[in-house]
Amino acid sequence: MQKKKLVYIWSLRNAAADKAGQDVAYKDGTRYMKSVLESLVEALNQTTLGQMYSLEKVIYDDDAELASDREKLTDYGFSYEAGKRWFYPPDLQVQGRPVNELLLAIPSAYRRHGMQAPERIAGKSAFEKHLLDTLQELDADIVVLDGLLIILDELVRPGSLFHRKIVNIHPGVTRLESPYERRGAYATLDALYGARGQKVVNWQTMETVPVKPLYMTGASFHYVDNGIDSGEVIHDVLKTEIDKEDTILELRWNNFNRSLFPALHEGLVKIYQ
Repeated sequence: MQKKKLVYIWSLRNAAADKAGQDVAYKDGTRYMKSVLESLVEALNQTTLGQMYSLEKVIYDDDAELASDREKLTDYGFSYEAGKRWFYPPDLQVQGRPVNELLLAIPSAYRRHGMQAPERIAGKSAFEKHLLDTLQELDADIVVLDGLLIILDELVRPGSLFHRKIVNIHPGVTRLESPYERRGAYATLDALYGARGQKVVNWQTMETVPVKPLYMTGASFHYVDNGIDSGEVIHDVLKTEIDKEDTILELRWNNFNRSLFPALHEGLVKIYQ
């Protein structure tokens, strides 16, 4: 069985919001918040997934020059430092290699400029070109996005080298025809409000309207296109029950363990075949 080369791309600031690698309050006790990366590493080490894929690099786009990124990563930093928190056990190894040695920063520095600034457009293109060059150097077969807080453009257009080679793992069902559909950055919070019989119609003002409560959510593994969680679904899992009294982190823990980790692992098996 020939292994495919897998490159993983994430945003540390998104993992920090989940308190990845920490014990978090859960009901009357605590539970360890395993990062998606740590779950993938365990699967590569302990299951037949490791016969299908080799993890070649872990890329993150956080920008140490941006004050907002520094603030979000106050507890972690931009690379592992002894004595500080980290997103997974710092001695974690994948297929015999230290995960920390696979880390590579490619900052999305274009975010330093305003939305309408011409420098932002040029910077975004340069960022994607840097990613493209790196993926080519690594001879990547498949690229997994986890919590990347930017929309890729040039890399995923039809005809590009990595069209249908970049996939995303999303903490919500992304099929529009599903009553449980939850796209976008607020997918988990959207599901939590839904269990409380509310639909947020404006995330800036938090204006809501009443809806029929839904007490389930899940995760989708899908190809990445130029939209927001709008790519073709490869595999999804809907196994997370919601208690309307859940906190956001309690629901994140439940959804990661019951739906998202299985969707990622099972989805990778599907696209290997």
